[in-house]
Amino acid sequence: MEQFDIQEELKKLPDKPGVYIMHDENDEIIYVGKAVILKNRVRSYFRESTKKTAKISRMVSKIKWFEYVVTDSELEALVLENNLIKENQPKYNTMLKDDKTYPYIKVTVQEKYPRILFTREIRKDKARYFGPYTSAASVKETLELMRKLYKIRACRSMHEGPCLYYHIGQCDAPCENRISPEAYAENVQKALQFLNGDYKPLMSHLEEAMNRASEEMEYEKAAEYRDRLEALKQVAQKQKITDLG
Repeated sequence: MEQFDIQEELKKLPDKPGVYIMHDENDEIIYVGKAVILKNRVRSYFRESTKKTAKISRMVSKIKWFEYVVTDSELEALVLENNLIKENQPKYNTMLKDDKTYPYIKVTVQEKYPRILFTREIRKDKARYFGPYTSAASVKETLELMRKLYKIRACRSMHEGPCLYYHIGQCDAPCENRISPEAYAENVQKALQFLNGDYKPLMSHLEEAMNRASEEMEYEKAAEYRDRLEALKQVAQKQKITDLG
C-alpha cells in the first residue's frame, strides 16, 4: 500500500461512533477497539500528553497504519468490535479472544413465572434479551437488586417447597402458590419497565434508601446503596433491546 501518514490520517477521522483497527508493519491486525467518537479515541493513542500503560505504549510503537468502520450507534460498534476480535485474535486485545462475549440480560417471558438471568449467548427461545453490556459486574449487581425488589425467581426449575431464595426474602415462592400469577406478572412488568428504559422508579428507590441510611448515620449501608446506584447507571447508559422470537 502507499505510504501511510498517521498524522495526516488522524485529521480525517470522523466525529462519529465506530470501530478502529490497528495494523503493524506486516499488515497484521494487532488491536481492535470501539469508540463513541472515532476522532477523539484514535487520536488519544498518538497524543504524547495521554497517559498510557507500558503495554499500550508498546502497541502504539508497532502501529504502522490503521483503518476504521463508521457505525450508526455505539451498540453497533460494540457488536462489530466483538466479532472482529474473535475473528482476528489481535495480539493486544486481552478480552473477548475466547468464547466469551458481552453479557446480556435474559427474561424468560415464555414461562408462566418468568426468570431474569445473566447470559452471554442469545438463543431463539422466545425469551427477551437486553444488551449487550460492557460491564458484567454491573449487570450482575443490577440483577441481584431487581430480584430483591421484585422477588423474581432465580431457580432453573420449580421446586417442591420454597427454596433458599424464599427464606432470605428474595423470592415469593410461586412454586408453592404463595403469590398469584397476576401479582407475579406485575412484578415482572416492573423489571421489564426498567430494562425498556424507564429507570426512574428503581433509581429513586435507591437514592431514597441511600439518603435515609446517611441521615441515620449508617454509612456502610449508604455506601452500599451508592455502589448499587452506580452499577444501575452503568447498565442504564448501555441499555438496548434485542427481541428474538
